[in-house]
Amino acid sequence: LGLIAFSSQLAKGATDSLWMTAAQTFGTVIVFGLSLKLGVGGFSQRDKISLGIAALGLVVWFFTKEAAYALFISIAVDAIGAGLTAIKAYEMPESETLITWILSAISGLLGAIAVGKFNFILMAYPFYVFLANSWVISGILLGHKRKTKVQAGSSLAR
Repeated sequence: LGLIAFSSQLAKGATDSLWMTAAQTFGTVIVFGLSLKLGVGGFSQRDKISLGIAALGLVVWFFTKEAAYALFISIAVDAIGAGLTAIKAYEMPESETLITWILSAISGLLGAIAVGKFNFILMAYPFYVFLANSWVISGILLGHKRKTKVQAGSSLAR
């Protein structure tokens, strides 16, 4: 998805804002590589559907010659994953590293600023990265708060 976002932004004329997209994509590739070695492995039905929809974005781009379609389909697919990650972060906040998500959110915001002038297509992905990471940050913080309340409630019950 990151590679599709990078390629479609490049096709639409992005320059300095591509650094953020490239760094995000590189980070994702590293995490993917580590997950092959250290993760639980396998492709879920959701993974297959997401990859299929992303491939559809490439097909639409090919036939329409409009990179924005691929970009917005990629953002939509990624948003589904971000939502699921935010839910997981809420339920198991200790499974996520807060500073990583904060730095990624900041990179999205800086990437949007790096566009230099208002261009919706070029700002869409970096701003989405900011929003998606902020969503996960909220899940982590709210999950920690919920766990603290539950622990406080159980110690009061004793």
